[in-house]
Amino acid sequence: MTEQPAGAPKKHTTPRPIRVPDPLWQAYGRVCGRLDTDRTNDVLEHMKARVLEYGTDEDKADLARAEQELAERRARKGGRPAGS
Repeated sequence: MTEQPAGAPKKHTTPRPIRVPDPLWQAYGRVCGRLDTDRTNDVLEHMKARVLEYGTDEDKADLARAEQELAERRARKGGRPAGS
């Protein structure tokens, strides 16, 4: 992976590995499929809802910055990825 210049906007979101038992991961994927979403978008929506419900002003400001970052990234790439 190449280094980005300091202060330059990131080119991608940072992967965040989590530990999940395989059977739960498979079941969750099937449920998300029935809900016409995917795991990533479902988890992101849950995280946003938690921040909005329980977050401090600082947390909500960070959420707003994150939403702006995603909007800018999607605008450069032509919208949300397929299946989103």
